[in-house]
Amino acid sequence: MTTSPLPRLPRILGNYEILSLLGKGGMAEVFRARVRSGPREGWTVALKRLLPSLTRDPASVALFASEARLTKLLDHPNIVQVLDVGVVGGQYFIVMDLVDGRDLGHILRRCRQRGIPLPLDFAVYLGKVLLEALAYAHSSTDLDGHPLGIVHCDVSASNLFISRVGEIKLGDFGVARMRVDGVLHGGEVLGKPYYLSPEALQGVIAPGVDLWAATVVLYELLTLQRPFTGSTPEEVFRRICYRDYKSPRLLRPEIPEALEEVVARGFALRPEDRFPSAEAYARALEPHYDERVGTPLAIAAVVRGLFGTSDGH
Repeated sequence: MTTSPLPRLPRILGNYEILSLLGKGGMAEVFRARVRSGPREGWTVALKRLLPSLTRDPASVALFASEARLTKLLDHPNIVQVLDVGVVGGQYFIVMDLVDGRDLGHILRRCRQRGIPLPLDFAVYLGKVLLEALAYAHSSTDLDGHPLGIVHCDVSASNLFISRVGEIKLGDFGVARMRVDGVLHGGEVLGKPYYLSPEALQGVIAPGVDLWAATVVLYELLTLQRPFTGSTPEEVFRRICYRDYKSPRLLRPEIPEALEEVVARGFALRPEDRFPSAEAYARALEPHYDERVGTPLAIAAVVRGLFGTSDGH
């Protein structure tokens, strides 16, 4: 990720000195920042700010506040940790651990450009770690032990981050939903078209939408291609609904048949034929990678090999 000089923004936002722009999306922009004082003085962090144009939009402010509230409740080694939230001068922001590395979408694009598939052990290991992070979110509780059942709703390759030292962290809970009194609350399922499940297309919000999206990510990890594509969103949605995708083994013959069956179960026609939970799905992947090979250290080496040690962000 390439940083760029900061245009027209105060260099100071509360207790944070803004250093450079890391990225910008439809709702927010993310900056590299430095903590000015307190226990974390001198730390370099990621500061996510709601776009100024949206600060007067109650729906956008509510969505941003929901992300801040939900992610502060999550404490897992494979989920980007929220350190602080605040409002200064009408600017809403969330401060998070800075994952000094690349998002998986960027890594997969570089693999495609170079014609280099990810080693199968790494691919399966990354998929398993993603599912373990989702299992934690789905079974999360508040400080009083009440279940939250957070559903991410936007699982994708671009929301899984790999650091230079091989840490793997799921981020961007911006459209996540939580369970209140046994019912999942929130608006329509947002998310990215390529990763939406047939049920999500009908507006269903349940942990299964994350598991389907995780299967899409696993397919990408194994083949470097998306399973459901098209020239329009409607064409993509039609292929999702009809499970119109190429067998992974057609694209990469060395994929074991048993691993292909795991992918097929993730995309099963009937929801009840898919994995019942993220935890069960993660367990199903365990036999398909060598834990001596799929390690953070080895993944860091692969990322360095793809991007070089001096390639800036």
